Amino acid sequence: MEEIIKKYSNEEITIVWRPKLCMHSTFCWKGEKGLLTVFNPKTKPWINPTGASTPEIIKHVNACPSGALSYFNNDGKKSEAEISPENIIELIPNGPLIIYGDIIIKDESGNKIKRSKATALCRCGASASKPYCDGSHTAVGFKG
Repeated sequence: MEEIIKKYSNEEITIVWRPKLCMHSTFCWKGEKGLLTVFNPKTKPWINPTGASTPEIIKHVNACPSGALSYFNNDGKKSEAEISPENIIELIPNGPLIIYGDIIIKDESGNKIKRSKATALCRCGASASKPYCDGSHTAVGFKG
């Protein structure tokens, strides 16, 4: 089955959303840190690329722990996130293991899958898309 990829553009950037990667952390829209004027799951389309300044949108896209949200500059120039060579691993309390940076994952057949920006790996064992996190840790009450 072909992966669904949605794109939403303003004059400066295009926001890319990959629903299959989304672990529904709600970092993009919920609470004080969220940006509801851009990311609002109660509206269609749920992403409004003109709802805030481009730097504010980029800040929120870069905070997406699953990598489901990304962006590219419409002028063709590489963004800072696209050229960063740094890799960081972060343990989310009661949630996934997040790897920031470019990595290659080998599946059980030895096929290589390249992942960029951020990859959320399941720690609870309940994900339907292992080794990736799908947000199941919340439903099963994972603590760790």
